[in-house]
Amino acid sequence: MNLMEKILIALTDTTVNYKGMRVNLLGIPVFKNYSKNSVKSTTYRLIKRGLIEKKSNEWQITHLGKKYLKRREESLKQFDPCFNKNMPKNLIVMFDIPETQKAEREWFRWHLKKFNYKMIQKSVWVGPSPLPKEFMEYIEKIKLKDKVKTFRLAKGYKI
Repeated sequence: MNLMEKILIALTDTTVNYKGMRVNLLGIPVFKNYSKNSVKSTTYRLIKRGLIEKKSNEWQITHLGKKYLKRREESLKQFDPCFNKNMPKNLIVMFDIPETQKAEREWFRWHLKKFNYKMIQKSVWVGPSPLPKEFMEYIEKIKLKDKVKTFRLAKGYKI
């Protein structure tokens, strides 16, 4: 999930302002992992696209922003990277996703890159294991599970 989606979702979730900072109900800052400039520029883009607006000194998601989020939810899900770049590359992922599922295939490759996997061939990748449980459950949900095979290596692969 990218920062733009996180901002839109944060505006739809119940949060409160504490000392000028949006926090969740536990008091934990919502955007603590992002720089102030990154949040500022993303917010500017959201305003420019008509996805959010400021009303009564409070940020709100617009009808257009809600439609955008719904459309994003219905498209292929995004997963955050969860592997350190220095982790041993001990899992081979092989897949054969047909041309009729080109969007899913590109989405799958893009996530392997995000997970710090390296391409050996177009459909053979090596990286850290295991792949995230939520990711594998989603692969099954979108009917790619039978098109993807994984093999754990005895030793880490040197690139």
